[in-house]
Amino acid sequence: MSKRVAIIGAGPCGLAQLRAFQSAKAKGADIPEVVCFEKQDDWGGLWNYTWRTGLDEYGEPVHCSMYRYLWSNGPKECLEFADYTFEEHFGKPIASYPPRAVLWDYIKGRVEKAGVRDWIRFRTPVRMVTYDDDSGKFTVTAQDLVKGHTYSEEFDNVVVANGHFSTPNVPQFDGFETFNGRVLHAHDFRDALEFKDKDILIIGTSYSAEDIGSQCWKYGAKSLTVSHRTAPMGFHWPDNWQEVPLLVKVDGNTAHFKDGSTKDVQAIILCTGYLHHFPFLPDGLRLETGNLMWAHGLYKGVVWQNNPKLFYLGMQDQFYTFNMFDAQAWFARDIMMGRIELPSKEARLKDEQIWIDRDATLETDEDMIWFQGDNVQELIDLTDYPSFDIEATNQTFMAWEHHKHDDIMTFRNNSYTSLMTGAQAPAHHTPWKDALDDSMEDYLRTD
Repeated sequence: MSKRVAIIGAGPCGLAQLRAFQSAKAKGADIPEVVCFEKQDDWGGLWNYTWRTGLDEYGEPVHCSMYRYLWSNGPKECLEFADYTFEEHFGKPIASYPPRAVLWDYIKGRVEKAGVRDWIRFRTPVRMVTYDDDSGKFTVTAQDLVKGHTYSEEFDNVVVANGHFSTPNVPQFDGFETFNGRVLHAHDFRDALEFKDKDILIIGTSYSAEDIGSQCWKYGAKSLTVSHRTAPMGFHWPDNWQEVPLLVKVDGNTAHFKDGSTKDVQAIILCTGYLHHFPFLPDGLRLETGNLMWAHGLYKGVVWQNNPKLFYLGMQDQFYTFNMFDAQAWFARDIMMGRIELPSKEARLKDEQIWIDRDATLETDEDMIWFQGDNVQELIDLTDYPSFDIEATNQTFMAWEHHKHDDIMTFRNNSYTSLMTGAQAPAHHTPWKDALDDSMEDYLRTD
């Protein structure tokens, strides 16, 4: 019987793994049988938007953390697939900051071209993964939600690709129980128009705080107050923004902050991050990490040190995204196919410690970008993934950072050069703050 590989999740990471195997097959290689388990009814992971929050129609936790009017918060040039460019997909260069629907279409385009949809079992969440030392195989237990049928199958390898931006980290603050307004986590935020003409409190300084606040401002929030635990974001915010220290308590509609200041608000949005959550994995196989640039316990950021037949994709805090997932997936594929021989566990741990030690020295976003770029470069050098200019990608990230600090509300009006084709992206037809239609049709129009 041929080798079998289970992939958990059909978002950008899982699809990268499918594409990696299909790429090898297209070049004549004998690949394993690949089965991808996806709990949603379509591929794309977070990019597969739903209006639902909480639980879906099957009682499953809703995976999507995306909202209407979401646009890429980084240049598309930094996430472009090396083997499938935006120009190939759309037939022309497009502007540098696409909305969600455009990026979802792009992600889908590559795997539609690759013809891997039949490898995916939709509406089939994985319930448990176990490993048998005697047989050297994993048992994956999954549930077909449509048929209501639970079953188990054996696999030689498992790739965990369910992401880590879908299970919210939800802190408690005194007074939430009696707050006279809406309290929600960013995971359940769907439409900025809900907060038009309202005074909003945002807790957190992550990218979701920055972007959800910007969306609420764009669609007419009365004021935005952003509460930080350690330090303010420090951008040049519009006049109706303020940054304050951490929330202490809420009394009625009045929020009290650590510096003694107060603010009356109608809604509180918790932009407090996400948990790495793998309820289907037992202790011995489960990655436990915070949202770090280096997820501890993974060789090269990919291979589970305690059982190198198990792989994790995309578990790092991320500047690089789609093409980093590719680099990881190609590397994992080549290990599974015997093209790359792993060193001893001692050597793997020693190698990882070098990255952990360097991670501890990172102080700025720029440090983190170069760190992650180096990791991506190392992985690409080990496989046949098409090489691309990591240094130029890093420099594009640097330009993006500078544009954000120049003006957080206009950085999306800039355009960059593709690192894959050399084509300069055109300016978008409408400045971001005035572009209220986030549809693909409006974004791509040329009139």
